Amino acid sequence: MKTSNKNVRRMKRILFILLSSLAVYACTDDFVAVESFNEDTENFFNSEEDYESALIAAYDLLQSTYLNVLLGEIASDNTLAGGESATDVQGIQEIDDMVHTPVNQQLRDVWNWMFAGVNRANYILEFKDKTDFSNKGVVLAEATFLRAYYYFELVKWFGDVPLAVDQRLLFGDQNTIERTAASEVYAQIEQDLIFAAANLPNTQDELGRATKGAAQALLGKAYLYQGKFQEAATVLDEVIASGGYDLVADYTTIFENDNENNIESVFEVQYTDVEGAGFGCLQCSEGNVAVGFNGIRNYSGPLFESGFSFNVPTQEVFDAFEAGDVRRGIAILDIEAWASANTDVSFVEGFEHTGYYNRKYIARQGDLNTGDANLTNPNNYRAIRFADVLLMAAEAYSRGSLGDATAQQYLNRVRNRAGLGNVTLTGGDLTAAIYQERRVELVGEGHHFFDLVRTDRAALEIDGFTSGKNEIFPIPSIEIELAGNRWNQNPGY
Repeated sequence: MKTSNKNVRRMKRILFILLSSLAVYACTDDFVAVESFNEDTENFFNSEEDYESALIAAYDLLQSTYLNVLLGEIASDNTLAGGESATDVQGIQEIDDMVHTPVNQQLRDVWNWMFAGVNRANYILEFKDKTDFSNKGVVLAEATFLRAYYYFELVKWFGDVPLAVDQRLLFGDQNTIERTAASEVYAQIEQDLIFAAANLPNTQDELGRATKGAAQALLGKAYLYQGKFQEAATVLDEVIASGGYDLVADYTTIFENDNENNIESVFEVQYTDVEGAGFGCLQCSEGNVAVGFNGIRNYSGPLFESGFSFNVPTQEVFDAFEAGDVRRGIAILDIEAWASANTDVSFVEGFEHTGYYNRKYIARQGDLNTGDANLTNPNNYRAIRFADVLLMAAEAYSRGSLGDATAQQYLNRVRNRAGLGNVTLTGGDLTAAIYQERRVELVGEGHHFFDLVRTDRAALEIDGFTSGKNEIFPIPSIEIELAGNRWNQNPGY
């Protein structure tokens, strides 16, 4: 975690015993590498420090969710793949064009990295009864939250997935384990988050650790994704009424590196530029890799640093902001306007150049520039913001017919912060206004594709999207092969 480099180093020393996924991705030329797990647990989980070390390792996989965020934008109608050319990171280009197949390295990475996170959380929970210590309840609640977080990513990306509870998926399990229905996975996510919310504190001494509010907010999101509007409204109301969170008054500061873990951050993924990274193992980076991918190609000038020009916003999303909305210039960088205002700016246009960049998550000057600098950016990811909580609650009230007045109130808090007037719409028009507000408030943060899918709007908005197929992504073919070809592929793939 950014605030505890000692813990990060300790985590790295014990990481070798925690790399236990159904199919752990190895950065080699091999198509797959499966590692068995043979650690004698008699030598571990004998002290509070052992549990804390394992917990830090479970948090570590959050840093690899940079890819989920990046692809969540590119798959939507908010951005184009970009990059250097039409063949630059082929898997990303395919997802942008909705022509991805079960042989896609980026989708395989999402699958493997999220299951590695599940396994690290389950490793702790498998041995939850081995040793007692005073803070054990909070440690187990954090591990349970993390399992829910990783499974939520898996179920929204792939639908039915293997479900393991309080036990690891080990080498050999692929011969017997089956995919579990998404509804059952969601039920486990709910159970985990209810437990976590009941056992986590309102605040933590170390920034980046899960809290009661984080568990409640993620639970509300899980309910919303399933159309459980009353349940979502109830738990999200609790987060709003808790008084622990609020909107940052000055939107222009919210995504700057000196304003991380602020009052609007319900849950934030911590990144650091202390240790460098390389393309040989992207998931090993402690920096936010997406920031370098989003950056301006061959940039020279003030404030920003160079990057790879992926994930470029479209003209459509730039135009989606209302006149007077203070968020547009903070969310989206108009590079031509920036160059006109700063004569020392130079850059190279990448593939699918639109003139726009994801300003929330592009590299700023002033970090350590630890090599590879494009892969080691310290920009934290605001995974759950209070604005998101307000808009989710507004949607639950509107779509659940629970009260337009409350939905308007929550929506207008977000709009007023953006310098916009109140909405007085009702019914379906109010719901549409909430959808629009989610798009502009959360642009660049990886949510839009899944918002379109869960509200049945994706086929209308995303070029190439096929209903009945593209709502979820294909199971990587190698995973089906490892399971002895017993699993059915997702429909259409």
